[in-house]
Amino acid sequence: MAIALMTPLISLIAGILILVMPRLLNYIVAIYLILVGVMGLLGAGHLSLP
Repeated sequence: MAIALMTPLISLIAGILILVMPRLLNYIVAIYLILVGVMGLLGAGHLSLP
């Protein structure tokens, strides 16, 4: 599954979890930032459009 398709799903799940358990906000934001940083360093953030 492409990263571009996974992002909205991950955001939706994170939003629901934050509404249910607001204390998770710090962890969700930290994990998101770490993942975005790693993907950016590894070059996974570039989309190849036809």
